[in-house]
Amino acid sequence: MLALDIQNLNKKYEYFQLKDVSFQLEQGYIMGFIGANGAGKTTTIKSILNLIRKDSGEIRILGKRMNEQEVELKQEIGYAFGGVDFYSRNRIKTLTNVIRPFYKNWDEATYSNYLRRFNLNENKKITDLSMGMRVKYNLALALSHGAKLLILDEPTSGLDPAARDDLLDILQELVQDGEISILFSTHITSDLEKCADYITFIDKGQIINSDEKEAFIDAYRLVSGNESQLEQIKDRLIAYKTNSFGFTGLIHTADYDPTLQLKTSMPTLEDIMIYFSKKEKAHV
Repeated sequence: MLALDIQNLNKKYEYFQLKDVSFQLEQGYIMGFIGANGAGKTTTIKSILNLIRKDSGEIRILGKRMNEQEVELKQEIGYAFGGVDFYSRNRIKTLTNVIRPFYKNWDEATYSNYLRRFNLNENKKITDLSMGMRVKYNLALALSHGAKLLILDEPTSGLDPAARDDLLDILQELVQDGEISILFSTHITSDLEKCADYITFIDKGQIINSDEKEAFIDAYRLVSGNESQLEQIKDRLIAYKTNSFGFTGLIHTADYDPTLQLKTSMPTLEDIMIYFSKKEKAHV
């Protein structure tokens, strides 16, 4: 069964729009959701959660339409948007007491376990927590009510490298039994290279590619050569940068001609994002 199925999602604002956004997340996997600031990640996520009203398209979660069964489905979704910025003068314990009754499947043992794992003191005020600790508390809430789909928007942005690594381990543990699925939006693409099974890339409100991580990366190559070689391949490049030695550019693997004898290498997810942000000619 699909954990998340988005078909032809459209949302138009005065200066931005989502255009026919479609992708699917299989149950039991982690999908990295990447794109530059303003690309449409948060708008897509808010549409999934019905926090903003879409113009058209269909969103199904666990086979059910979000707009028809929102109350029921939100029992099945855990979501974390970075830190906690509400009721900041209250203690953790007080805020949890407010949130707990909304979830019929709240598991106190699971919640207590994450408090211990994240070294969270229930008697501390939210305002006294570091950004990293606020993120951890938000995650503890999201993971404590039996959610089948976790939607995480920049959950690692305030964490130090050790804490981020621990979180990635937790996410991988969660999907091992095939019951939980995770949509993970982040700018820290190295985190996704460690833990994601699938990658979906959005740029200027449109999905550029959505595929298994290895296949996603394999669809592109970094190429480099001298100035005369650039003239031979320039029209096929997604984007390129020149330097004193010549150029380096990103190309679709299918568009590369090996007879040109350029230096080639596999890009990182970050490379792909950077070159699409700089693209002069896009072939998408």
